[in-house]
Amino acid sequence: MNELIHDATLYEDIPSPEGREEKEMAVYRLLKELAIPYKRLDHEEAATIEACRGIDELLGIHMCKNLFLCNSQKTVFYLLLMPGEKKFKTKELSKQIGSARLSFASAEHMEELLNITPGSVSVMGLMNDKENRVNLLIDEDVLKEEVLGCHPCVNTASLKMNTKDVIEKFLPYVNHSYRVVHLVGED
Repeated sequence: MNELIHDATLYEDIPSPEGREEKEMAVYRLLKELAIPYKRLDHEEAATIEACRGIDELLGIHMCKNLFLCNSQKTVFYLLLMPGEKKFKTKELSKQIGSARLSFASAEHMEELLNITPGSVSVMGLMNDKENRVNLLIDEDVLKEEVLGCHPCVNTASLKMNTKDVIEKFLPYVNHSYRVVHLVGED
């Protein structure tokens, strides 16, 4: 078993709040309110796609790569969901969305806009973007998957949910639309 996982139990209910951050608990409460079923796996900190390899095997998914980006002026922010195995090429995405010089947004912006720290970036963070300052971009291949894997705003647990529920229930509730992008990982 992966050294990050001590107990491979998959949970489907809200955990006890003991030892958990409020932002994580808020995700579970919202998913329950929206009647979005999920499976949860608790694990040690997993901040990269590589660290999530054993986790996604246990959940039976391909963990989604979540990148928090901004334009060079740091005035427009993007959350990109893409398959974990795809290479990210800035130029390829910049051309599609008409934004020159995209870069990774700072940890400060991540916390300010999504209440998430580096390594925990997730579509679930959009529930904290009340002013809709973050533009959601989803690679078309993510939308083809029946299930979506992501962190619940912390990187010590991972969730498996139906992609359709995230798109049709979660995103409308948090007042976020999305733009589909086509990434091939080439220049």
